[in-house]
Amino acid sequence: MLTEQLEKRLKVILDEYAGEHGFVIKEFNTDLDHVHLLVSASPQNYIPDMLKGMKGVSAREMFKSFPRLKDKLYGGHLWNPSYFVATVSDQTEMQVQEYIRSQKEK
Repeated sequence: MLTEQLEKRLKVILDEYAGEHGFVIKEFNTDLDHVHLLVSASPQNYIPDMLKGMKGVSAREMFKSFPRLKDKLYGGHLWNPSYFVATVSDQTEMQVQEYIRSQKEK
């Protein structure tokens, strides 16, 4: 699991990136080796570009903030190139938020 310090820094980086690129991270939580996000974006936001940007900027900034982090990661990479994306409706958004919030409890 990410340490609290790493998690807080990652959240700041991702929130800043989202704000600069016209979308909002509505929910954020980490688990053992991955991050869950609920993002609100317009149809003009191209999801692969959003994710590529978030991963690239956050890796660069995290390695600047925590220089020894790279040594602790498999292959020295912060992010795996894969991701999962699903859309949610107004009816299912609350369920997704609760799922993300509960990840550390399991």
